Amino acid sequence: MTAVETRPAGVIGTGSAHRPLRARVMGFVALTKPRIIELLLITTVPVMFLAAGGVPSLWRVVATVVGGYLSAGGANALNMYIDRDIDALMHRTEQRPLVTGLVSPREGLVFGITLSVVSTAWFALLVNPLSAALSLTAILYYVFVYTLWLKRRTSQNIVWGGVAGCLQVFIGWSAVRDELAWAPFVLFLVLFFWTPPHYWPLSMKVKDDYERVGVPMLPVVAGNQVVARQIVLYSWVMVLTSLTLWWPLGQTSWFYPVVATALGGFWLKEAHGLHARAKAGVTGAKLKEMRLFHWSITYATLLFVAVAVDPFLH
Repeated sequence: MTAVETRPAGVIGTGSAHRPLRARVMGFVALTKPRIIELLLITTVPVMFLAAGGVPSLWRVVATVVGGYLSAGGANALNMYIDRDIDALMHRTEQRPLVTGLVSPREGLVFGITLSVVSTAWFALLVNPLSAALSLTAILYYVFVYTLWLKRRTSQNIVWGGVAGCLQVFIGWSAVRDELAWAPFVLFLVLFFWTPPHYWPLSMKVKDDYERVGVPMLPVVAGNQVVARQIVLYSWVMVLTSLTLWWPLGQTSWFYPVVATALGGFWLKEAHGLHARAKAGVTGAKLKEMRLFHWSITYATLLFVAVAVDPFLH
């Protein structure tokens, strides 16, 4: 795959006179991708409850949440800086701050680097060095391995690119225990196998955007039936992996596996339904691929809520 031809970003002017302060502030906030960070934090805090076997230190939770926001925000800002050429050509991303000119490329780059440095120092000074190292690893992986190397070169980009987000569970665990263990590794794998079937339905919906800019997301290079089959495969592995936190690890009470089984069963129903529709040649709105995308967010949220609640029943 070759990179698309770049197009100058900025259609409303980049001079400060054209960028009101409130709009500029909101532009910098948008660079952090708050909705994605919300999901990352949902997977971090519950792991802290699991690691503590109950309620962790409130200060430790606040420090980890703030550090996590700064870390993920810095990585996301750098991602937008690098991808501003293709963002300008995709309908889904054409209103991002670096495309509209609300934030200049130089400002976006400095902002991303600053957040990355501050977040690493924050974790090192206020949490612990292990969490700082994991946070920095997540930033570097997302920027250099996913954004710069994999995204425009392979249809497996989102599979391996998801590693950066999965590291949040290690950060949450290490913030409490200052060590790593098998329990966060299982949850890391759950998120790793969750990421492709979470994102591929969205990619199916907007595959024309990715095709236009030469990004080889799986739905661009393979038919809907192939993509849906991959979604089913990853879904089964994800659900089965989620149950290993209960057995054989024995890290939970009866509550977590009951919730995980119920949530996983509904997920598999949706995944197989999508595959059946794709196999039957259904296209357009009737394919209903976004049902699985929206459910995947609910699944991750409720599963990790169960992770947080379970220690009180163990």
